[in-house]
Amino acid sequence: MSELIFVVEEAPEGGYIARALGQSIFTEADTLAELPGKVREAVRCHFEEGQAPKVVRLHHVREEVIAV
Repeated sequence: MSELIFVVEEAPEGGYIARALGQSIFTEADTLAELPGKVREAVRCHFEEGQAPKVVRLHHVREEVIAV
């Protein structure tokens, strides 16, 4: 596997949730600044030595509700 994509969303209770597509990897962070470190840690824990993807993409999804 050469790359892994995480979908990043704001958590309802605050902070951020990141979920990997196609893998059972999930992590949370209080701020966007700490999220990449949490994702790196989760990826390293999930894969054997030398099996982790070379690139991890964070795809930020933002939901916005507007009044009509």
